[in-house]
Amino acid sequence: MKLAELAKELNISAEAIKQFIQDFDLELGICITTSFEVKEDFEKFARENVDFLRLYEKDLDKNKTLEQIAETINQPKDKIEKAIKEDNPNIFDNGFFRSSISSYGIDNKLGGNYQFVYDYFGHKTSLQHRDFIGYRDLFFYISGVLEPFINHQQIKDWGINKPAGIILYGPPGSGKIFWANKIAEIIGYQFKEVKKHYLGTSFVDGNKTNFNDFLVTMMKEDKVLLFLEDFDEIMMERTAETDVASCNLETQEIILHYIGKFEQEDLLMVGSANSVSTVDEEILAPGRFDVMIPVFPPNASERSEIILYAMTKNLENDSLLYKILKNNKADKVSFWRGVSSQMKAFSNTMIIDFTQSLKKRIRNLYQRTRNEKLKIDQNLLNGALRDAAAKLTEEYLDQIAIFLNDAIINNFDDFQYRIKALKNELDAYKVVEVPRRAIGFHHNEEEEKDKEKP
Repeated sequence: MKLAELAKELNISAEAIKQFIQDFDLELGICITTSFEVKEDFEKFARENVDFLRLYEKDLDKNKTLEQIAETINQPKDKIEKAIKEDNPNIFDNGFFRSSISSYGIDNKLGGNYQFVYDYFGHKTSLQHRDFIGYRDLFFYISGVLEPFINHQQIKDWGINKPAGIILYGPPGSGKIFWANKIAEIIGYQFKEVKKHYLGTSFVDGNKTNFNDFLVTMMKEDKVLLFLEDFDEIMMERTAETDVASCNLETQEIILHYIGKFEQEDLLMVGSANSVSTVDEEILAPGRFDVMIPVFPPNASERSEIILYAMTKNLENDSLLYKILKNNKADKVSFWRGVSSQMKAFSNTMIIDFTQSLKKRIRNLYQRTRNEKLKIDQNLLNGALRDAAAKLTEEYLDQIAIFLNDAIINNFDDFQYRIKALKNELDAYKVVEVPRRAIGFHHNEEEEKDKEKP
């Protein structure tokens, strides 16, 4: 059964169910599949707790004061206010909180007893068996964008057409190609990458071919997602200051020529960009690449889970590394929270670099000591952290700043919590300038102290 079908049957909006999954931090894999088929345990929970879900939706849909939230969940107002301000700056001037805030979600965060929710879902899904870690907000946002592909009634009832082009934008190493593959999986399209040599003219099996021929061939195939990297470079705006390569200009013209036919030919083009600020406005016009999806670096919680996933991936229970991890209680997410908090604004790639470096350091230490009970101490963690931080260059941090600016302009309402959290992490790298000595004469004591300094 599809999520939309279950929601309709229970007379609860699908959007409220999606928000419920996020508020109660439920793993997507135990609730729904990528194609929005509802899992058995979640369907059972929804049917047996339909009254609670309706209460949840009713609360979610209304603006409410701090006092009303406190009365609903029987929690102290000061704790509620602190919990909201930590995660959610959405407060109206008149003191009402927006409907996107759930009283029950706040109660759950403050330790309210919702064991009846978690009892339905059995054992926690192993990290190794998840489709992906975290990013529920991004998954549901993307699924909303793709609704016309999934639910054809959108076109009939509302005239909302399928997007012809989507831009995934984010800093290097944030996982844009992963999400392009995920989009293809959600809508049931073949994933095909546009290789660099397809642009311009080339020879294949002795025959001359060009990008125009390639695109026409792809449009003849059944349900294709074309993934184009370096989209911001290829689709750069032409100005006096920018020198756009002739093959890129040709690519722009060919795509603009055919893009009006993409929907009827079941072709979706997804571009990957570090930034959308330099893309030609003509490319971003309605009916073209007018859907922009930000791909954020992982937050602190996701970083912890990614580390654990990468450290334990493909390990047998009797492997040396797994035994060492278990002895250190490093087979639990909680072990990695400390080092995760130091990885501010790290990309997925940097986190994988950290785990690779740490595995090698643990192996080297074991080979010297032959001790399965060796300690994964701060020295080992700091060494791996230094290796991973090699990619945390000034250029990368500048790209994060540009990405944040893009996200604020294009997707602030959709991802304001992530934007706020990432901005705070980026601010942590700002250098505090040492105050300069005031111009003027020194007192004798100050001169003597200066002389004593090495």
